[in-house]
Amino acid sequence: MIRTFRAPYWTSIGLAVVAATAAAFTLFGSGILSGPAVMIGSARGTALVALFVAVPILAVSTALVARGAVPPVISWLGAAAYLLYNAVLFLLMTPFNKLFLLYAAMFALAFWTLVLVLRAIDVPTFARRYAPSFPARALAAYMGLVAVLNAGAWLNSVIPALLSTKPPAFLEGTGLITNPIYVQDFSFWIPLMAVSAVLLWQRQAWGFVLVGTMLVFGFIESVSIAVDQYMGGTADPSSTVASASVAPVFAVVAAIGLIPLFFYFRDLNRT
Repeated sequence: MIRTFRAPYWTSIGLAVVAATAAAFTLFGSGILSGPAVMIGSARGTALVALFVAVPILAVSTALVARGAVPPVISWLGAAAYLLYNAVLFLLMTPFNKLFLLYAAMFALAFWTLVLVLRAIDVPTFARRYAPSFPARALAAYMGLVAVLNAGAWLNSVIPALLSTKPPAFLEGTGLITNPIYVQDFSFWIPLMAVSAVLLWQRQAWGFVLVGTMLVFGFIESVSIAVDQYMGGTADPSSTVASASVAPVFAVVAAIGLIPLFFYFRDLNRT
């Protein structure tokens, strides 16, 4: 299932070490982060999830795949995707600080872990593990719906800003000159969700791999948003950038995300 390349394991080990170090210093370090209190709180919330959720999933999945397990390939990819996504945010949403090189290394190692793991997977063999009864179209529809809702939520903020001569409301209180979340979501992640949904709808082999990866990524990211909204809102209750009251909403979103994950992994052990 996974071709015997050593490179994915080495990059993944490096990613786990670097991401854990960067997240620990971000979360617990004193005098490292600067900028608005809400953004510092939010960054620490992201670091907490990276350290205690994403990195453990990455490390355990890597070890299990090295022993021949198949399902953890997907959680491996999903955790690496989460760390890649948030490495961009650490690099571009926090003012330059002493962790810059760690954030850059986290980005590079996450990117190459994804590339090398995807290269190592025997994708057609992986896809054949799923029976004809697997609810491919239901999961594809779910992923497509997530892509549409995500795009719609961002466009609801972006389009009014494009039509206005005033500074965008979504940048107020952030200290940012643009929103890196919108940049990478519109440029890469939302299109990837849409493409993966189409591929799985057609039961093409790559659809099984990509949708599974995005389901794991989406679950961890939903947990992360809940935590960073809570910690950002708690750091500055008057801010409109983050709100602790939003945290339960994304906790529910994360819980809902477990349902398609259950159906996805249910058949993955089939040989």
